[in-house]
Amino acid sequence: MEVELDIKGKKLVLQTGVFAKQTNGSVLVKYGDTYVLCTIVAEKTPNEGVDFVPLTIDYQEKAYSAGKIPGGFFKREGKPTDREILVSRLIDRPIRPLFPEGFNYETQGIASVLSYGDENIADILSIIGISAALTISDIPFNGPVGAVRVGLIGEKFVLNPDNEESEKSSLNLVVAGTEEAVTMVEGSAQECSEEILIEALKFAHTHIKETIAIQKKLALLAGKSKREIKAQEDENLKEAILNIISGKIENALFLQKKLERQQALEELLNECIQNLSTEEIDFLKISSAFDKIVKKIMRQRIVKKGLRVDGRKPDEIRPITCMVGILPRVHGSALFTRGETQALVATTLGTSEDEQKVDSLEGEIFKTFMLHYNFLPFSVGEVKPLRAPGRREIGHGYLAERALQYVIPSKDEFPYTIRVVSDILESNGSSSMATVCGASLSLMDAGVPIKAHVAGVAMGLIKEDDEVVILTDILGMEDHYGDMDFKVAGTEKGITAFQMDVKIPGIDYEIFKKALGQAKHARLFILEKMYETISQPKELSPYAPRIYKIQVKPEKIRDIIGTGGRVIKSIIEETGVKIDIEDKEGIIKIASSQEASALRAIEIIKGITQEAELGRIYMGKVTRIADFGAFVEIMPGVEGLLHISQIADKRIHKVSEVLKVGDEIPVKVIEIDELGRVRLSRKEALREIEARTIAKN
Repeated sequence: MEVELDIKGKKLVLQTGVFAKQTNGSVLVKYGDTYVLCTIVAEKTPNEGVDFVPLTIDYQEKAYSAGKIPGGFFKREGKPTDREILVSRLIDRPIRPLFPEGFNYETQGIASVLSYGDENIADILSIIGISAALTISDIPFNGPVGAVRVGLIGEKFVLNPDNEESEKSSLNLVVAGTEEAVTMVEGSAQECSEEILIEALKFAHTHIKETIAIQKKLALLAGKSKREIKAQEDENLKEAILNIISGKIENALFLQKKLERQQALEELLNECIQNLSTEEIDFLKISSAFDKIVKKIMRQRIVKKGLRVDGRKPDEIRPITCMVGILPRVHGSALFTRGETQALVATTLGTSEDEQKVDSLEGEIFKTFMLHYNFLPFSVGEVKPLRAPGRREIGHGYLAERALQYVIPSKDEFPYTIRVVSDILESNGSSSMATVCGASLSLMDAGVPIKAHVAGVAMGLIKEDDEVVILTDILGMEDHYGDMDFKVAGTEKGITAFQMDVKIPGIDYEIFKKALGQAKHARLFILEKMYETISQPKELSPYAPRIYKIQVKPEKIRDIIGTGGRVIKSIIEETGVKIDIEDKEGIIKIASSQEASALRAIEIIKGITQEAELGRIYMGKVTRIADFGAFVEIMPGVEGLLHISQIADKRIHKVSEVLKVGDEIPVKVIEIDELGRVRLSRKEALREIEARTIAKN
């Protein structure tokens, strides 16, 4: 069974009943040459004691889908790539909030790319496919969810831009949502305005509804009856907890310091567990009920009194401090602190040897700008083993990298590989946006000529019936108990990156508009603090490599390399520099932290590549003598013929009467033929030198 929808002249097809029939739901999504198999499986029995949705989403790109064999020793797919992790998160975020409360069946969704075309749409198809698989399955799901990508070329929005269109687009926006509202936004832009972003969301939602409609058609053809899920609400338990904590909870919840607040709430929870635990009521049930009470009280105070747990007003930003140049041997460093969130950010400058090679389905990509984010356990007062970066760390780092990508200079302007590392030292609300701010400061401290500072802020939402409060610069607790996490980053001119997730069925455009306006006000405030700290790039650190570029004729490259690399190796050994050669353009880059070494390497290369200049006088060295004249080396590797008639004004019978091998003599270039052969004259050089001397005296 299958249904289809026409999009930009190609058919979007949802097919079920052919592939993976032992799943709860399986849909093959086809668009052009791109096929993605999306499956969903849930355990038959619930996972007792779990108070969250136990959902795992995995996106995988099969190398064979693009006609490739994986690299590496094992020649098979290994651990997920960063892209696979990022797309897995992209699918998860709009899907997860739409499971009903009380759903606790271990569930896994897998999106597998089986055929990869040039439509640039595998991630969008995966969101639609997992939603469709859930919609036709027996798993309760408050969907379907649709998704599109939106580009902007000139002033025109482009639906699902392909690879060629994406290169021209100033906007890369992924939007997912239900029939009623948008539920997830992620993307980057070239300083777009808030108004353009709102219009892009409206454009996206119109087409999202179309992808939802065909999912509903498929459900009519192949849908299964849904399992019954009963939300377990124990009002008697809640009342018992309130009797214990009444008069204490407000004092604990509204302590301004995070750790003090956590400790006070933990003590109250332990008191409830000691008084209420029985065989029927375990600590997990008590903890869950306690959590819901805390959530309700926190939200009511924000809505009714306009006050947050740390005492701020809804649009108030926590105190900000910025420091740069704090690590002496680091090329660039910054410490950005906003309230109880702190990021230590370091910038390292490298050469082309340090570029990151990414093996993707499109082919090899080389990255010259990388941002890596590390969430350290002590940042939240925890003890955990250090492991490789998790999904959250990769996602946060990628968001910050996208926010800064637009202001990073091109390789031609700044021929360095740039790596930025953000170590989170304290965390209580949007460490990814603190990373954006700290990275911008660190880049300027490193001397990277970025176009402008970039700042980021996380916005929250509390929605109780018709009452709506937008929160600026949210705390971790406000993210946990709130309805929205909307991260917005940009320059003074406009937005460069954004990411929004909601925990409610969706939000309307008025909320979007208000949140974006509040975010802009906050961003400009933060940028002002950053510019006060450092307003323009510093000089390069003395410990950073200096990169010098010289242009030579492409045909001279082989002379610089030499047979078997002999010449270039000797230059590197003598000077200790790094040399990168671009054969086609004839561009040579010399990198060294020692200026004298780089200049010496440049001198040697210029000596190898320089050519004779017609009419110029050189001090040459006689290398060979023949009956008809002498051969004179006028620069390394360049010889010319000095004919016997051009040695002196008077007639000479033998060259050896005047010259011998090793003599250094002035010669003038009088001819360079079409084959590059050089003819020299000693007598003309002597005449010109004599004339200059007379004129000078």
